[in-house]
Amino acid sequence: MVRKRLERVARRWWGGDLGVAGVALSWVTAPLEWAYAAEVRRRDRRFRETGGTRVEGLAVVSVGNLVVGGTGKTPVAAWMTRVLTEAGARCALLSRGYGEDELRLHRRWNPRVAVEADPDRVAAARRARAQGAEVAVLDDGFQHRRMARDVDVVLLAAEDPFPGRLLPRGPYREPADAVDRADVVIVTRRTASPDLASALATTVSRRNPATTVAVLGLLPGPWLTLGGSPTDAPEGPILLVAGIARPEAFRSQVANATATDPQLVAFPDHHVFTAADARVLRREAGDRTLVVTEKDAVKLERHAPELGDVRVLGVRLDWEGGENEVRNLVAALAPREA
Repeated sequence: MVRKRLERVARRWWGGDLGVAGVALSWVTAPLEWAYAAEVRRRDRRFRETGGTRVEGLAVVSVGNLVVGGTGKTPVAAWMTRVLTEAGARCALLSRGYGEDELRLHRRWNPRVAVEADPDRVAAARRARAQGAEVAVLDDGFQHRRMARDVDVVLLAAEDPFPGRLLPRGPYREPADAVDRADVVIVTRRTASPDLASALATTVSRRNPATTVAVLGLLPGPWLTLGGSPTDAPEGPILLVAGIARPEAFRSQVANATATDPQLVAFPDHHVFTAADARVLRREAGDRTLVVTEKDAVKLERHAPELGDVRVLGVRLDWEGGENEVRNLVAALAPREA
């Protein structure tokens, strides 16, 4: 509960919704941001000098971002995995293992791909290679500099300011100039307009002419059951449940998809739902249909008896520019037959 409140306050603070209190908090925490920025730059210099560790025989594509959560890393990493598999590569996905939701989603979306979960991504890469993997997709790897990569992909959400403040005064884990080391920048959008996403892509392209820049809409997809099967859209009143980084964006998407004004019950990102949570949500929903994200569905599936009628709004990847360039760059990592 405390974490939930802190996350909510932090997001409001970063978004400028705390008024005078937010301004005062920003002044007080400025030295913390400066200290954090100094450490980030020191770390960057060290890795620029030493590089990362390579696993012989294993190519790596890293997918990450600059902010705290919510840019679409998981579906984009899954898409990259499919591209490599279709290109004929024996592929593995490497995750730090934080949050069972992401691991379960990867296993659901790409059931034939090995998923190695380990905070030590180098160790995970070595296990993947020993099991025959030729290419690995490193999920949430932009800051994981210890692991060398062949293609470095960073995601920027069009909904976020660019550039923006560093932690703790803002959501950025690295300064905006960190995009300079990326091979690919993908501007994602959920609620932002196509024009806003395109404008950000243009800004990045002007800053880094040699970088491949793409625009990707993370839009409402098909309606699913908790188990992932297609189903009908919900009818009537809705109660939303979301344990993700940007629950309000999810609320906006469901509202637009259903032409309703749903109530939102937000949990912290990566929240592990219990049977007690499920019973409380069912009571609160009453006659309303529960609607959740795919990320939450994989954790709530085991509580299906307590939850009753639940619909899942999937994610549709709508490339609005740069898909072929990104696809070709990633597919080129697949080994070629002699």
